[in-house]
Amino acid sequence: MKDFPAAYQVSEGSALSVDRPFYERIAAETGGRTLVESFTVPIRFGRAWSVPAGHVFRIVAPEGPQVGDLNIWNRHDPRERLWAARTRQLQGAHVTTHDRLWSTLPFLRPLVTITADSLSHYGTDEYGGRVHDLLGTRCDPYVNKLLTGQDFHFHCHSNLVRAVMPFGLTEFDVHDVLNVFQVTGLNHDDMYFMRDCPAKPGDYLEFFAEIDLLCALSTCPGGDLSVPLWGPDARDPIDVCRPLAVEVYRLAPELTEGWQSPGVAPYRGQHGLRPEKGWWDKA
Repeated sequence: MKDFPAAYQVSEGSALSVDRPFYERIAAETGGRTLVESFTVPIRFGRAWSVPAGHVFRIVAPEGPQVGDLNIWNRHDPRERLWAARTRQLQGAHVTTHDRLWSTLPFLRPLVTITADSLSHYGTDEYGGRVHDLLGTRCDPYVNKLLTGQDFHFHCHSNLVRAVMPFGLTEFDVHDVLNVFQVTGLNHDDMYFMRDCPAKPGDYLEFFAEIDLLCALSTCPGGDLSVPLWGPDARDPIDVCRPLAVEVYRLAPELTEGWQSPGVAPYRGQHGLRPEKGWWDKA
């Protein structure tokens, strides 16, 4: 099969161009960081938290392989949230260091930039799988009911719903996710597949908050995805479920000197619409 160039190309100075030295300094100079919040998300559970602009947060696999489903919103306006489809086009179906997660229209700006990824070495495996997936989405009780006929209330969708309720959000605010630590791809039939998670104890994915954020994370009830979830060999993978940890850090002020949150997309064209004038308006 031949290769073909990406549709969206990065050019010097464009909106897709990333100041790599800036983010590399943030990743490297950890001595001046201050831990402002840390917690563990138990198995089959969800948790939401805030991250101020200019801070970093890490998602850590403290006990080994475990997939986590991540949602992100603008802390002050949840209508602005992670846009997985556009991020796939602008960055890739799987993300790593220096990639950004972009927000929905009409905002269209980076919510976070990935500053460090302990699994960046994974690359592409023998099946074409890669890690940190935007290709699929969260598991949910609706699909589960369709496929199994059973109710199960601890899918990632449900975990995220419960997690954001204290922040005034509802099921309608939960959206397509970044599947952290999850290996996925498309097989020869162009069908989505999920492989067992490669994370080892201590592996992490780190993000720089470009704006004030509300984040939510679910520890997937499929655990490390080494057990089939549907089909003739499916069983409850409770024995391969592990917790995830979150750490939020304030950076040394000199690291973000001169940085500012990105503005929303500058387009203000009203989509070509113009209000119709009344007969009395002669202007």
